[in-house]
Amino acid sequence: MKTRKGIKRTCLAVFILLLMVIFNIQPAMARETLPVGLFSRANPDGGDLPAGWEPLTFDDIEQHTRYDMVHDGDTLVVRAQSNASASGMIRKIQIAPREFPVIQWQWKITDVLKKGDVTRKSGDDYPARIYIAFEYDPQKVGFWERTKFGAIKALYGEYPPVAAINYIWGSNASKGTRVPNPYTDRVMMFVVESGTAKKDTWVTETRNIYEDYKTAFGTEPPMISGVAIMTDTDNTGESAVSYYGDIVFKSGE
Repeated sequence: MKTRKGIKRTCLAVFILLLMVIFNIQPAMARETLPVGLFSRANPDGGDLPAGWEPLTFDDIEQHTRYDMVHDGDTLVVRAQSNASASGMIRKIQIAPREFPVIQWQWKITDVLKKGDVTRKSGDDYPARIYIAFEYDPQKVGFWERTKFGAIKALYGEYPPVAAINYIWGSNASKGTRVPNPYTDRVMMFVVESGTAKKDTWVTETRNIYEDYKTAFGTEPPMISGVAIMTDTDNTGESAVSYYGDIVFKSGE
């Protein structure tokens, strides 16, 4: 027979479980992963992307890459079709890199770009890339930086990212290459796959964003402000078709 203390503990445990159900409170174990792009669970009707994702376009580029949902076998994925075009799909989301330092995703390419060159503006195109944007923090920059970022906000209504990491499938650069983007040293390019050896094959990638940011910029990373996928061929004038699978952040490897 249970004691009064045992009965009280049982009732308290049941009460807590009811609260978790009613208010959708997740246990600590569930916070070991943070889904950002569960494309495999998206609604494919009409080619819609998952809730929270939106187009990422650029004012000076008229031709946009086309993104839609397709079945690859039994799994829903995002297909990107680029023809001398550039645009992406972005999920604006705040993520603390110290809390969720690891990103994992799947991607597949059908070919690389003949004129792709990670060191030159004319070759700054990639069959697939994952773009991680980091939030601007006015407390961590100097006067002139604050002035510049303030002017941009006045024009566009929001601050731009203070920095970004691009995980790219390089066409000609060797795997493991790390170089600044040819347009700006605020974007660091990490070549995580290269060439055609794995084309037409789904590849799962895992990176520690927290460590990569410190390696790239020499400082602690600020909050992540967005995650994007992008296939672009506007500089080379070529074409590419690539696929993106689920994207999740993890609290550890």
